Amino acid sequence: MELFGIKFIGLTPENGRKLLFTVIIILTVMIIRRVLHAVVQRTARTSDPVNRVRFWTHQAISLATSLVAVIAILSVWFDDPTRLGTAVGLVTAGVAFALQKVITAFAGYFVILRGKNFSIGDRIVMGGVRGDVIALGFMQTTIMEMGQPPPVQGAPPAMWVRSRQFTGRIVTVSNSQIFDEPVYNYTQDFPYIWDEISIPITYQADRKRAEEILLESTRRHACTADKVNAETTRILHERYHIQSFELEPKVYYRITDNWLELTVRFIYETHGIRDVKDAVSRDILAAFDEAKIGIASATFEVVGVPTLRVSQVAG
Repeated sequence: MELFGIKFIGLTPENGRKLLFTVIIILTVMIIRRVLHAVVQRTARTSDPVNRVRFWTHQAISLATSLVAVIAILSVWFDDPTRLGTAVGLVTAGVAFALQKVITAFAGYFVILRGKNFSIGDRIVMGGVRGDVIALGFMQTTIMEMGQPPPVQGAPPAMWVRSRQFTGRIVTVSNSQIFDEPVYNYTQDFPYIWDEISIPITYQADRKRAEEILLESTRRHACTADKVNAETTRILHERYHIQSFELEPKVYYRITDNWLELTVRFIYETHGIRDVKDAVSRDILAAFDEAKIGIASATFEVVGVPTLRVSQVAG
């Protein structure tokens, strides 16, 4: 094909028409995808605050339209099945070598969908990032990052929020991470989490009253057996064969050299756990003050001072 006196090698009228059809197919599929997304955006209204129905419908539309586009483009360029097989073999070999990480990330996307590792709105740890899933793409998962609780504050990356609350950073993680590291899901199937508050008291303190205060404070703000959704416990029993677990607040003792450590263990919904711990801690401190129970600290008692003798030597 020649244009303005320049001869384009390999560009024939037939290839030109195929290229035009390819552009038309891509534009048509993009328009159809946008229209379907807009329809779903208007119609998919549910009581779910993160609207998982709309999210998974968007995923299905993206997959379906992409598949249609690929089939249509292949049909335009390869009308002969033998040529298609040869071309696909050569392209697959080259792509598999050059784009290993991309292919792994794309495969991870289907594993996430099929394996139900997590969904939009779930609180997870993936690739060293903690937070809530806000988007899922073919290559990457987008997470609204949250801070680190005290036991893992030394773990990378550097963190300035010392609790399970959002930092404001939006992080993208490659889907290939599901093949390399475990994915921790805080909300799937069982949207509750156990937590603990440890209080050291002296051995002379009224430990019975201290235990009562811990239990009363946690029962007032945390979940008890009657507040936990029975459906979620049924799923754990039937799907994962977990027979029983403690849902009521409970206090544990630990004897140390300096004090008696009381640890109250309780359960609450994954989202909002910091507010609950704050409310429980305030109630405990107020009740301890009223009961004259002090918090133990690392102090040292001087039990004796050696006698000092001062003498004056005559000069």
